[in-house]
Parts: sequence; C-alpha cells; structure tokens
Amino acid sequence: MNQADSQPHRSDPDFLILHALRCVGVAGVERIATASGLSLDETLARLHGHADRQLVSLDPGPFGGWSLTGKGETTERKLIQDELLRTDARDFVTDCYERFLSINPNLLQISTDWQIRRFGTSQSMNDHSDADYDNKVLSRLIRIDYRAQPICGDLASRLLRFGLYADRLSIALDRSLAGESAYVSDNLDSYHTVWFQLHEDLLTTLGISREEERRRYSD
Repeated sequence: MNQADSQPHRSDPDFLILHALRCVGVAGVERIATASGLSLDETLARLHGHADRQLVSLDPGPFGGWSLTGKGETTERKLIQDELLRTDARDFVTDCYERFLSINPNLLQISTDWQIRRFGTSQSMNDHSDADYDNKVLSRLIRIDYRAQPICGDLASRLLRFGLYADRLSIALDRSLAGESAYVSDNLDSYHTVWFQLHEDLLTTLGISREEERRRYSD
C-alpha cells in the first residue's frame, strides 16, 4: 500500500447525505447535517439537488422530513459497495463491527438501567433523585466509552466519516457527566441515540440486516 492509499478515505458529500438518511431514517435538515458532518447550508443545497434527481423526497407535514426514495436507496447501496471496493475496507470494517458487537449488550443494559430501577422483583422509572445510583451507571458508561473510542478511531483511519461518531459520543458523555441526564439515552443527541446510529451505519456499510445479525451472532 503506498502513502496515498494509507490516508483515510474522505467520502463524497453527496454520498454522505444519502448515507445519513439511510442511517437515521426520516429526518429534518439539522439532524441530517449532524449525521453527515456537513453544514446546514450545504446539507440543504445537496438535499434539493438530490430531490431534483428523485433520490430524496420531502414530507412537509408536522411529523414529516426528508427521506430516501426507492431510487435513492438503490443509489446509496451502490455507492457503499463502490466505497468498500475502492478502499478495500470490508474486512477491516467487519473486524471493527465485531468488536462493537462485543460491547453492544453492555451499552444497552446501561441505557435500560439509566431509565429503570429494579427493587427485587419490582421496578420503577428512574427519577434521578438517587445521585449514588446514577453515578454508578455513569461510571459504567465511561468504561464503555473507553472501549468504544478506539473502535471509532480505527474505523476513521480507513473511512473518515466514522470519526463523527467519536466526537458525538464524547459530547454526549460530557453533557451526561455535567448533569444533563437526557444525554444518556433520552434525546436525539444522546449517547444511546448516537450509538444506535453507529450500529446502523456499520450494518448498512456491510450490507447486513438486523435479522441477519441476530442469526449470525446469536449465542
């Protein structure tokens, strides 16, 4: 591999818009910009360009947003395949994905424990009035992030777009530790939400459905 090939691959912005929509589903401009790493102005301009090519559509209703069309989904899948082939990154991403899966159950349990407290056989919503309990859950989240950041860093060393997740997870963790409890699992920029999008990105990149994942990796 020559020096040029050793540099992380920078994805085309038009692809990033389509891929962001594939990972987050129906979304507004701000959420797409955050997921793609592009500015709001560039995101909106490229969305309208994609709409002209019938790759995306806009539902202007109060619960609407931008989404991929059938043509857009086909185009995005081809671009993903082309990117993996051009960068020869499939095996590398697969290895990172399997490392991610090894800690995914821990993060899901942390999110559950943040929302629900158990007392013997009973349970109730966590009202976050017990600082000792919350701090123990946050300590587990810190340990998960310590393991997740190297995975994101390794992914970004080959496909630069994955670097966004490291930054977004760090921001969510910092805000959680600063007392903003919603940033653990309860808003669109929470640690759990960004984690879910990273999981979806890995699945989408490798062309694996969640059902296929369950069949492949179930105990």
